[in-house]
Amino acid sequence: MMKRSAGILLPVSSLPSQYGIGCFSQAAYDFVDWLRDAGQSYWQILPLFPTSFGDSPYQSFSTFAGNPYFISLEALISEGVLTREECESAGFGAEPDRVDYEKLYNARYPLLRLAYQRSDISSNPEYQQFLAENGWWLSDYALFMAVKARFNGAPWIQWAEDIRLRWGFALDYYRRELYFDIEFHQYLQFKFFQQWRKLKDYANAQGIQIIGDIPIYAAMDSADAWAHPDLFQLDGKNLPTAVAGCPPDGFAADGQLWGNPLYRWEYHRDTGYAWWISRLRHCFELYDVTRIDHFRGFDEYYAIPYGDTTAANGRWEKGPGIELFQTVERALGPHQVIAEDLGYMTDSVRQLVRESGFPNMKVLEFAFDSRGSDEASDYLPHNYPENCVAYTGTHDNETLAGWINSITAEDRALAREYLWDQRTPQKDLHWSFIALVMRSAARLCVIPMQDYMGLDNRGRMNKPSTVGTNWLWWLRETDLTPELQQKILRISALYSRSAKKCMKADPSQPSGPEPG
Repeated sequence: MMKRSAGILLPVSSLPSQYGIGCFSQAAYDFVDWLRDAGQSYWQILPLFPTSFGDSPYQSFSTFAGNPYFISLEALISEGVLTREECESAGFGAEPDRVDYEKLYNARYPLLRLAYQRSDISSNPEYQQFLAENGWWLSDYALFMAVKARFNGAPWIQWAEDIRLRWGFALDYYRRELYFDIEFHQYLQFKFFQQWRKLKDYANAQGIQIIGDIPIYAAMDSADAWAHPDLFQLDGKNLPTAVAGCPPDGFAADGQLWGNPLYRWEYHRDTGYAWWISRLRHCFELYDVTRIDHFRGFDEYYAIPYGDTTAANGRWEKGPGIELFQTVERALGPHQVIAEDLGYMTDSVRQLVRESGFPNMKVLEFAFDSRGSDEASDYLPHNYPENCVAYTGTHDNETLAGWINSITAEDRALAREYLWDQRTPQKDLHWSFIALVMRSAARLCVIPMQDYMGLDNRGRMNKPSTVGTNWLWWLRETDLTPELQQKILRISALYSRSAKKCMKADPSQPSGPEPG
């Protein structure tokens, strides 16, 4: 059971880096040290899987593989398979706080390929052991990625029929024809997991636990759907019969059309949820705590006819319910899980969360609704139960400062009244809201890094149902100041969430805005 504590949400991609995107470089270790000295106990990240369409970590080519972008080029330089000059001469983009994914793709993969060619990886006994231990997912993934490149990146449902349907002779042909391409992707996974485990071990040694994140759904264009079509609602040609999304609501008039294939839950039940046991075992080894995205989909999921251009014609179907998690616990034992139960709540979803015993999520930005929404009251901090994780916002929300500026005058007035604070300047009000969440009963409080920094919506990570402007924000080294660190330490200590002792406050130097 989690003790009263605090953490920071910062995607790996947002770590400072001179090579185009945050990764497992020295900056990651420095951030762990920074978290430790700020009194934090948790570092929450977004999914680590290789990104596909829209560069979203929630649309991945695999539910098991790691993102090659996160491999530290600095480590490869130290190994002697790359030179600093080669890395510094690659063009990763010009903006210091924005990832340029097009330039990243065009610059980073050639460097990784060069590192592989110089590695003599096949003679490495650790690599051979990695293949033996991970072949159950790695063989299909590496072949999938190699064939995908052969078909110029086309989705697998557009490949030639023989390999699209995995006919035996086609599999044998491509395994021979693309041997070195397959080995390249196996090498990338070996380096990813080698570097990630080293970083995680270091974080744990510093008293920092990692909260990982897994999407409920696999992407349609993934090794999972290609290699295991029986797991999904696909027809005889391996095309979806229905896809995932969310129904229309006040935020999206046409709903959200995600496009992920839906699970064939009867098949999963008949196989004793073997794939889910393997998937969650893998995640429990990667992370200390696993946040399961869209947890409500295990109670009921929204099924949209394949080919529809909006989510308007979908319907709710029953999911596996508590049976899945009882089966997983019998197989793997108890593990720390966070249930992302945001969205439209029903009695059956609430019942599933209660039965699971998992802490669910409370997001402050949902709390203030001058229209008197009953659902909003669940997010008012005085209503938080102890068994929950409290956030100011998530990767899908506006930044806290951006939200304060964008809500209606009525909602802002309601929020100030709740704070009992009419005096703090609006530019400093994010600290008042952070303090509000911190002093709730929630056992764990996680604050996005952008909210501590008081960034406006230029620092927002994702706006759902949009592409092209998301997952871009990253830190500069100069952002992680000692002053910010001490302020985070102080506010965590004030509300008994700090893992580190904090000096008593100097009355002449208030650490936050003057209360109202």
